[in-house]
Amino acid sequence: MSPPKPTVPLPKIPPLSMERGIDFVSPVSWGVGDPARFSALMKEVLPLVAHGFHFADNLFTWGRNNSAMEDPAFNVAWRSNIQNKADQAIVWRRYILATSACHCVQLDGDFVECGVNAGTGIKTVMDYLGGTSFPKTFWGYDTFDYHPTGRNMEGQSEGQFDRVTQRFADYPQVRLIKGMLPASFADGTPEQVAFLHIDLNNAEGEIACLEQLFDRVVPGGMIILDDYEWGGKYRAQKQAEDLWFQERDYRVIPLPTGQGMLVKR
Repeated sequence: MSPPKPTVPLPKIPPLSMERGIDFVSPVSWGVGDPARFSALMKEVLPLVAHGFHFADNLFTWGRNNSAMEDPAFNVAWRSNIQNKADQAIVWRRYILATSACHCVQLDGDFVECGVNAGTGIKTVMDYLGGTSFPKTFWGYDTFDYHPTGRNMEGQSEGQFDRVTQRFADYPQVRLIKGMLPASFADGTPEQVAFLHIDLNNAEGEIACLEQLFDRVVPGGMIILDDYEWGGKYRAQKQAEDLWFQERDYRVIPLPTGQGMLVKR
């Protein structure tokens, strides 16, 4: 019998204080008709609920542990990579990525992100799990300098690919590939995938990525779909992805962060 494969050491979480949980507020919300009125109402509501509340990224909960706030290593990784208000607001989404990576880093296979934008998601995960010593190759695919729909993300402009490349200058594990997906997969893809994060904001592109990469995800590997549980214009992604996974006898786990999660058999 072969010896067990060594595990990758994870960041230490200190003993949990039994005092009240940490509150988190970053009032960046989308789909609000009257932002000023909404903000005023939420200022009235917050004092009425139990501590351990979280109000950010269209998510309002209370009586929660807010685990991301009590993980020192994650706080360093997350805070040091904040580039705009959205990066601060989506802390729970980032923690889903980081804690999923704690599982996937123990598996065979590389890490992949489809829809990199400024690279903050990749860098937060890597900095949480070793920084420049992160033990996996991390592939990142994006158009970078422009959004295919013409509606560029905040900070997205000509030269972004060069800026993101420079951001990872000290991270030799990162493979950034510029171009439209899925065509840009021709410029390089991993043979095995342990962690797959898809954030393309459109159903057709995300299904195309799944068609190319799903069979490469190793047993136990995880897939995070950033927009799966968001409604409105993102609802088409859930519709397409539910049908795609149903044909393979899988069911996506919806998360209150708006993400969807799946573990490969």
